[in-house]
Amino acid sequence: MLGAREVVEAASGTEARVRAAYDGPRDLVVIDGALPDGPALPLLADLRAAGWRRVVLLTVRDDPYAVRAAITAGVRCYIVTPDEPDGVPAMPVARIRPRGGAPDELSAREVEVLQLVSEGRSNKEIGDALGLSALTVKSHLARIARKVGTGDRAEMVAHAMRSGLVR
Repeated sequence: MLGAREVVEAASGTEARVRAAYDGPRDLVVIDGALPDGPALPLLADLRAAGWRRVVLLTVRDDPYAVRAAITAGVRCYIVTPDEPDGVPAMPVARIRPRGGAPDELSAREVEVLQLVSEGRSNKEIGDALGLSALTVKSHLARIARKVGTGDRAEMVAHAMRSGLVR
């Protein structure tokens, strides 16, 4: 990158975590939203906790919920890149595999809701944190339940943890 004294690359979120721990924080991190080993937002949270302050996210997702989730997570610059040649995004924000079913995509908002559920927050508390009504949160949870294959909050969180969406 122009003006950069040192550029450190990583091919996956796992490699980025290892390099960040070994090399320490830098002035800028550019994250590709299509990481091969999971969603970028949990990686972003880990890098910010390690002292990285300026984050640029490159992604194919241009929906307002994805932008808000990224900004809330600390992204300073959100750049939408072109879709793959066949018109299909390179990778969705999150894929989760329900019991006995194919993976299904969770929206950035659904991931936000799941993260707050994993913290033990009620629908009202989640709504207050995200600027939503408790009824809208309930609606998001119903969609997540259909995608995950369970209506049990604890099981939803367990699926999200196994998928690397929440810690």
